[in-house]
Amino acid sequence: MSADPLASLASMEGVPSAFAATRDGIDALLRDRGLRRTEPAFTTESLLRGAIASARLEGSTSTAEEMREGTGDGIVQSALRVSTEVLSLVPTVRATPLQAFARLHAVAATGVLEPEELGRPRDAESAERLRVLASRLTAPTTAPAMLVAAIVHAELISAAPFASHNGIVARAAERLVLVARGVDEKSLLVPEGAHARLQAQYESNLRAYAQASGTSGVHSWLLYAAEAYAVAGELSPLRG
Repeated sequence: MSADPLASLASMEGVPSAFAATRDGIDALLRDRGLRRTEPAFTTESLLRGAIASARLEGSTSTAEEMREGTGDGIVQSALRVSTEVLSLVPTVRATPLQAFARLHAVAATGVLEPEELGRPRDAESAERLRVLASRLTAPTTAPAMLVAAIVHAELISAAPFASHNGIVARAAERLVLVARGVDEKSLLVPEGAHARLQAQYESNLRAYAQASGTSGVHSWLLYAAEAYAVAGELSPLRG
């Protein structure tokens, strides 16, 4: 593996400009809304919106009211538990990403899987995929932080390393990386909501990422992710 394993992805046609434009928009949103004065309630609302969207993407049939009241189905409960845990893992994902991913899964799958399955990869191949992903995260890179978050998301979805809840874990990990790498330090964006709004594109590009034998699927996913993060800003509680 090269010293900068993400450099080749960051140089794909159209990718640098797409992420740069999205980052400019996000920075303007956070700056113009007075980020330093942002109340914790905005972060709480962003996390709640994200959990609701993630649960819906995972197949929850609970109503929005049930989700907000915390009385939804098991999928909702998993997503809500993860939403309350994710920001505490910022230092962990910076230093030991594998531990952060394992913790997200353990929280999501509590009460669903046997205790010995919580946070554990399904098999040796899954463990290796996680190890490689973690090594990418801890290696120095010049790649945009949003690109890193997008790759984490797609890798965790396509590898499906855990016995359950891989979608919820992947979307939470994406939010976690956006926070840890300084894109959205107070977690005010709602990337899960963007994926729900763009669900057809989201699912199509994830399939392409997982199935493509070359780089076309990765390229398409990254361009999609730049668009989705712009929508994540539109869905922020800062917008109302």
